[in-house]
Amino acid sequence: MGDISKAGLLNRSVAAMIDLIFAAALSALPSVGFFASILYLLIKDGFAGGQSIGKRLVGLKTVLLPEAREAGFRESILRNLPLAAGRLLWGFPLLGWLAGGTVIMFEGLLVVGSHRGRRLGDELANTQVVEGS
Repeated sequence: MGDISKAGLLNRSVAAMIDLIFAAALSALPSVGFFASILYLLIKDGFAGGQSIGKRLVGLKTVLLPEAREAGFRESILRNLPLAAGRLLWGFPLLGWLAGGTVIMFEGLLVVGSHRGRRLGDELANTQVVEGS
């Protein structure tokens, strides 16, 4: 694998917040909002360039290791399963909020604790978020 630089925590956090705001906006759609937000969270990194809306705006991308090619929809779904599960749990008051928040916090801690900035979803899909658009 070539030398790729992992994305900084601040940039990843900003991109994630943008994506969460977009998913929350999708949640407001009548009838299909809940499912639309989960679908977006699953496929968001599979769009052109391995970039979600947030990653595109911040200048990050998701790549498949070891060749560092842009992630596709398959990798996006695999890497975002834990976050989509957290969103699904968030739909249930109290206990779901606690469980969903725990999943999201756990994923964030893995990013901070990993020397390559990889969370559980990245390990599942063999991906990494890197700088560069």
